[in-house]
Amino acid sequence: MNEEISKILKMVEDGKITADKAQELIEAIGNKSTNTSVQLVEDDDIMNKMLKVRVNSHDGDVVNVNLPVKFIKTTLKAVGKIPLDTYAKGMENVDLNLIADAIDNGISGKIVDVKAANGDIVEVTIE
Repeated sequence: MNEEISKILKMVEDGKITADKAQELIEAIGNKSTNTSVQLVEDDDIMNKMLKVRVNSHDGDVVNVNLPVKFIKTTLKAVGKIPLDTYAKGMENVDLNLIADAIDNGISGKIVDVKAANGDIVEVTIE
């Protein structure tokens, strides 16, 4: 069993994440392409990273958002949600709770990689 899955299972055992969230994270690890990686890092490291959201819609809309993880964690504490608009084209397929859980559990790498049938492409990465 690889190290990332062992760490995810340990988080379930410790009660840090639910079994459903663990399944989503393990699936994300299993679906990663050869040139990207999902890895677990210490929380101190993740605070210095950026959340990068890239959306290319089939209509030609392009969205590039870079947010410091430190800002996101502060916003989550204050408002209870990630400061991203899920109504932007392509973002309707993104589970913001999954992104919040990844940040809370110190996961970096490609978190979301959606290629919709209509041609929308959404990538969310923590790096």
